[in-house]
Amino acid sequence: MKNVAVAATQAPLTLHNPAGLYDPAPNGYSHLGVVAPGVRLVFVAGQGGETEDGRLSNDFAEQVHQALANLCTALAAAGAEPRDVAKLTVLTVDHDESRLQVLGAELDRVWGTAMKPTCTLIPVPRLALDGMLFEVEALAVLPT
Repeated sequence: MKNVAVAATQAPLTLHNPAGLYDPAPNGYSHLGVVAPGVRLVFVAGQGGETEDGRLSNDFAEQVHQALANLCTALAAAGAEPRDVAKLTVLTVDHDESRLQVLGAELDRVWGTAMKPTCTLIPVPRLALDGMLFEVEALAVLPT
């Protein structure tokens, strides 16, 4: 990446898929997230599929849907939106291609046609709570 002078109007976050790397869009992420100088970072702890009253569905798709809703609630509390997310880390129990499809569809629901944030998906044998199948944490950037 070239050194470029940063304009005062530079966006806090620029997502990019450089030439020479495969197109990750069908899998719901971008390769690079470039953060401008002087931004405020928002760290969102791992959000599972629990409802506000602590209920946890047995269904993977419902857990993903609820976890992303929880993520949006946490972001909003910091004055952020999904478009401000630079990085997601996703933990999935019993990961397979069908679960990746569910995640991709839910990311499309939340981000629409916009570029998705960078993302690392980590298959795990279990999560913090019995029956928990999905967790997502985020790093968002906001102007100061």
